[in-house]
Amino acid sequence: MVVHNTNLLPGSVAGAISGNAARLSEALSNHMRASFHPDTRKTLRKFHPAEVSELTGISMSNLRTRHQEGDFPEVETDSRGRRLYTAQDIDAIREVMAKTGRNGEAYLPGRRPSDPLQVISIVNFKGGSSKTTTAIHLAQRYALRGYRVLAIDMDPQASLTTMFGFSPEIEFTSGGTIYDALRYQDPVPLSQVIRKTYFHKLDLAPAGLLLSEYETETAYALQHKIDPPFTQRLSIALDEVEYQYDLVIIDCPPQLGFTTMTALLASTGLLITVVPSMLDVASMAQFLEMAGETIRTLEDVTGPTDWNFLKFLIARYEPTDVPQSQMAGFLRSILLDQVLTTPMLKSTAISDAGMTQQTIYELEPNQVVKKTLDRILESVNGVADEFEAVIQQAWGRRTE
Repeated sequence: MVVHNTNLLPGSVAGAISGNAARLSEALSNHMRASFHPDTRKTLRKFHPAEVSELTGISMSNLRTRHQEGDFPEVETDSRGRRLYTAQDIDAIREVMAKTGRNGEAYLPGRRPSDPLQVISIVNFKGGSSKTTTAIHLAQRYALRGYRVLAIDMDPQASLTTMFGFSPEIEFTSGGTIYDALRYQDPVPLSQVIRKTYFHKLDLAPAGLLLSEYETETAYALQHKIDPPFTQRLSIALDEVEYQYDLVIIDCPPQLGFTTMTALLASTGLLITVVPSMLDVASMAQFLEMAGETIRTLEDVTGPTDWNFLKFLIARYEPTDVPQSQMAGFLRSILLDQVLTTPMLKSTAISDAGMTQQTIYELEPNQVVKKTLDRILESVNGVADEFEAVIQQAWGRRTE
């Protein structure tokens, strides 16, 4: 006797899948409309003096004194008279300190004339390893720290794009994504697809489902020797906008296809996220083996791949989980100082914020229990600051 699956919608399997996709998209749109006004873009909140002090390194007392002496621009105040700063206000203060403060250049941490653009790919072979979470938090943190940042979404699922408040399944169905700058037929300049975001000094090259076409088109291009090859396409695209940015942060898809390899070969450094569990570590080992073999093969044609750094980030870490702690120790014993000292903790603050397409930097302090927010901010800021030192070292600068 044949038992039919009654869980499928009437009609074909393809129709059932499409129907599910349509219902999910509508439900997500309704959820977002309940969280945001339908025709508005996201905006960034204002920051309190303690946050400005932490971001800039200016002490609270010096911040107050400089305002009293008229050195810093006037900013908005709340009903209690406390100053509130926009990201632009923070940037203006940083510029003043660069000209008048001791060791002024420390307030402008970005590229100097002789510094190369740093292109950093966030990668892993396995989904759910916090690649997108890491990419967006690093991008936002560095923009708030004064860097000029370009975030590139190289994943057709476009989670990074969605986190920036766009609806790729609606807005980018016919173009306007990184695919347009990489495609083999009539590619457009990268500047035409870059979008300004609500974060000062942070731009986005979005993704959409069309990016999945890049895989099949690249296979065809290799057969027919279409130039430039996939190994150079992102590097060439970045050449046009190189001097507009200090950092490029790329969120890669969770597989080692042509899209990921295109990102890796344009990069100056890699950050590999790994959840400290046996399955995730085994998956990462497979990824590293496959990536190594593929890159060795490509180097026969392209020449040596010269990354400034390769680092590993322990993500979704729960310190009280004994097996996780043991696996983290195992990773450190094998990979040594390639593993960042600071892990990215697993936190309800990150997952709850993600429900409304926010990061912990976008949350108002009163939206989350202070202890919870302080804990995850210490973790994420610690990761970003440690990795920032790696970037600075790649530019040949000393870090304490």
